[in-house]
Amino acid sequence: MTEIYRTVSTGRRDDVSPSKCRERRRRRIEMRRQAAVFCDPSSSKNRDRTEKEVYSSSFNPIRKHQRRIGGFFASPSSKSEMEVAKVEVTEDEPMYGIVSVMGRSRKMEDMVTVKPNFCRPEVNRKRPVHFFAVYDGHGGSQVSTLCSTTMHTLLREELEKTECKAEEEGNDVVEKKWRGVMKRSFERMDELATRMCVCGTTVSLCNCHPREVAISGSTAVTAVLTQEHIIVANTGDSRAVLCRSGVAIPLSNDHKPDRPDERARIEAAGGRVLVVDGARVEGILATSRAIGDRYLKPMVAWEPEVTYMRRESGDECLILASDGLWDVLSSQLAGDIARFCLCEEGPSSLDLNRTAQEDDNEEGGGGSEHNPSRSVLAATLLTRLALGRQSSDNISVIVIDLKNSSR
Repeated sequence: MTEIYRTVSTGRRDDVSPSKCRERRRRRIEMRRQAAVFCDPSSSKNRDRTEKEVYSSSFNPIRKHQRRIGGFFASPSSKSEMEVAKVEVTEDEPMYGIVSVMGRSRKMEDMVTVKPNFCRPEVNRKRPVHFFAVYDGHGGSQVSTLCSTTMHTLLREELEKTECKAEEEGNDVVEKKWRGVMKRSFERMDELATRMCVCGTTVSLCNCHPREVAISGSTAVTAVLTQEHIIVANTGDSRAVLCRSGVAIPLSNDHKPDRPDERARIEAAGGRVLVVDGARVEGILATSRAIGDRYLKPMVAWEPEVTYMRRESGDECLILASDGLWDVLSSQLAGDIARFCLCEEGPSSLDLNRTAQEDDNEEGGGGSEHNPSRSVLAATLLTRLALGRQSSDNISVIVIDLKNSSR
């Protein structure tokens, strides 16, 4: 979460008491229960899924009657049971794992969206494409929530409007069309975010204070996965990293105000980069690009940087995460951890349903029947490591297993 400036204390001199240690331990155990995807190892390609893709830091353990539902499990703010919608899974769908937690932040502003097989556009020769995205809100969760429910719809509309005759157009033309589709989707999303108020109505019709509309924004890193290509669009300081033959390749560049080209763009637009707990636009925002943030335009731009990359046999996994992870982990370290979890020699089981009390008593938690997929283990381990390294932000991680996805 790249947010409006506030002071965060990192001192730990008063955190060594037994009660504090127990509290931190219980927090770590609760983290283990926040894996977002659970798979039956004997039938991993035929698992069910819920349509819910927004998670909170309070996670409900799987109950007996839910054991065959291998989808997203999180408790909504009302504490009531969430609806579970079963969705058919095809053989073209990649394996993936998601964890999204509030961490040490005061509120949850991250949002995650996953849409496997979300359309079959002409530009991809009527073959399925899969959509993954992480949105990191600041100044409230209004814009990140709006992005999580709307961005993929705008992208589908743009793809359906894009004409492509594969027999007449080369790869360069197809790449240009993909780049145009991603940018138009982001542009429409920004226009919608700057028009909408936190109350859900347009700015011109609502009676809310103008400040409530102006301060909210969100970074966005999206990835479209096809059988042949990976298309990543990024605005802000969330990041996408591809692990290829043991090497972590960033598919996006963090948009920080002190990046030379970003500083030049901000100053050309009449803005300033001030150092207030790090480089910030006008001393306020720690990212130079974002969706929303109407009060900081045009210094804070919406336009994404798009990476169009052909898939290769050495591709192992794709990681999308908010800056709560990248602030404390390097791309290479995150890639190495994900690769270790995904390889056959890596850990194959982890009881994510044990309660803190069960862990304290060293008793079994009854979760042996629910072995999560290796992608879930990778996302969970990355999140736990970020928390262990004192990340003070929301942490959202998507790990996509490219080895086990159909090509």
